[in-house]
Amino acid sequence: MANVTLKGNPVTLLGSELKVGDKAPDFVLQSNALQDVSLKDSAGKTRVIASVPSLDTPTCNLESKRFNEEAGKLPNVAVLVVSNDLPFAQKRWCGAESATNIQALSDHRTAKFGEAYGVLVKGGPLDRCLARAVFVVGPDDTIKHVEYVKEIAEQPNYDAALAAAQG
Repeated sequence: MANVTLKGNPVTLLGSELKVGDKAPDFVLQSNALQDVSLKDSAGKTRVIASVPSLDTPTCNLESKRFNEEAGKLPNVAVLVVSNDLPFAQKRWCGAESATNIQALSDHRTAKFGEAYGVLVKGGPLDRCLARAVFVVGPDDTIKHVEYVKEIAEQPNYDAALAAAQG
């Protein structure tokens, strides 16, 4: 289990910590068009999967906008931003931010993505939200990069994730 904090306080995460070289767990998430989306839907592409607590927080907003901007420059790369926000809120956020290069996906129905990727928060103020993490998954579904952001209120290492997505 990854060790992360929220404003310096330890956060309990459910699920196992994933590592580079692991096979990426499949998932079924809900798009903001209320469609099921799985890992297989982007087969053959490199995937950047960013889990965030909520698009409606300042840090997640900045991160998601940055990934949307970068996604426009990455050929054959799918950028998925996953939270437990309801699909309706994700659709509103994508529209308000003109976020057309990323796919906002929700794990609100089952939280199985959160558990499979080791980012589901248990207890505290972010109970049932997802911790901030970035996974880069190759076209062969092997994890090429993992960052469990140590302090949930901080931004991820964009340079490392983008380098892994391009390499």
